[in-house]
Amino acid sequence: MRIAMISEHASPLVAPGGVDAGGQNLHVAELATALSARGHEVRVYTRRHGDLPEIVDLAGGVQVVHVPAGPPEPLPKDELLPFMGGFGRYLAAQWERGPWRPDVAHSHFWMSGLAALTARARYPLPVVHTYHALGSVKRRYQGDRDTSPAQRIGYERVLGRQVDQVIAQCADEVGELVALGIPRAGIRLVSSGVDTGRFTPSGPRAQPHRAGGRILSVGRLVERKGYADLVEALPLVPEAEVVVIGGPPPAELGADPLARRLRRLAEQCGVADRFRLVGAVPRAEMPGWYRSADVVACAAWYEPFGLTPLEAMACGIPVVAYAVGGFIDTVVDQVTGVLVRPRDIKALAGALRALIGDPLRQLEHAAAAVDRARERYSWDRSAEQLIAVYAALAGVPVDDLELPAAAGAA
Repeated sequence: MRIAMISEHASPLVAPGGVDAGGQNLHVAELATALSARGHEVRVYTRRHGDLPEIVDLAGGVQVVHVPAGPPEPLPKDELLPFMGGFGRYLAAQWERGPWRPDVAHSHFWMSGLAALTARARYPLPVVHTYHALGSVKRRYQGDRDTSPAQRIGYERVLGRQVDQVIAQCADEVGELVALGIPRAGIRLVSSGVDTGRFTPSGPRAQPHRAGGRILSVGRLVERKGYADLVEALPLVPEAEVVVIGGPPPAELGADPLARRLRRLAEQCGVADRFRLVGAVPRAEMPGWYRSADVVACAAWYEPFGLTPLEAMACGIPVVAYAVGGFIDTVVDQVTGVLVRPRDIKALAGALRALIGDPLRQLEHAAAAVDRARERYSWDRSAEQLIAVYAALAGVPVDDLELPAAAGAA
């Protein structure tokens, strides 16, 4: 099949870590590559910014197409809505002219979905949609600080009713979608994956940590990721250090408002010597950072899915996470890690302290974590499930799809 993936703000060419660059960028890149590895032609359409060529080849045979929608410079994603009509018209024009005509479109994030529906009005094809995050959930947690366009929640409701298939990434999201008014029959649960060939228990480790243990946290440097909760919990976890990876490059951390607030908070809590912001690191170095930790902490207030726990688990590192969103699916409480009540600082500290102080328990959780990541969350498994969805919508019998032998054996 020919599969058009639409990701208006999250380019697969951009490494996660920036304010608007996170798990979606990685999800799109890894999924597109997995689909290509199974013999399908994949093009990812993302908004043009900078001087990049119109078409860029991504590893694995995927092509990234830069769409001229809006000014050719980086813009916050919350400012992109006015350009989605033009984005969709560009897609339709490209597909109408050919020669590359997709069998199905898979849009990622709500504005991409609007662009896909705009294109479908002129070039009929099935549209599959993954939200990655919901405006209703964001508004619940951020309130007046939510910078999303006012129309977002209404558009998301209409979008879910008009696309041919909605893909939810976790069970919690299914409930949120139904509450939003999207029919349950139109929702299919297909989780994200992890590259189990890259993220493995064996291999080099990043720089050594202090004797009291290392708590690692990974993600975009935004408030909802809960790094302040970890700082406040740290006085109750004696001798351990918290290391945060993500955000701007190390040299630019001093200018980042949240980084400055976190450092001030660490000083106020008396743990400045045990709290470290690393900033962005190359993707290739991430497995070594995971392996350097005793435990990975995921203290996000809410998380539509969250790839960090999967990467940690694949590296054999137990996870302590708030019981929210996708964490509830990926982390099995007391088996691959510990789930605690959201925003409960004492419970978070207690779980971290208990796990760091019990090496045998760490080993038990680590073994279970590796098994779960490999068996339940490979990208090839996600791709196989989505191919079945695409084929059904496009009217292509799955038996007619010729799969590479290696992929078919997965």
